[in-house]
Amino acid sequence: MKEQLIKAMQRNQVIDLIYMSKGGEITKRRVKIIKMTSDAFQAYCFVKQAKRTFIIDNVLAAVPNIRKEREVV
Repeated sequence: MKEQLIKAMQRNQVIDLIYMSKGGEITKRRVKIIKMTSDAFQAYCFVKQAKRTFIIDNVLAAVPNIRKEREVV
């Protein structure tokens, strides 16, 4: 999983995560990774519209988001 997240960060990709919180709640997040450490990463979460820290071991699935978001003009 870590290698997949590193590739997404290097490619500046937005990814969809299935993530399990400390309390065991499973959520879907759309994020853009900002920086990584050995066991966690900081990312901008489009769901919460804020920077968040995620634990790599709690990421259940990660898929690149290939759809482009439409801009409202």
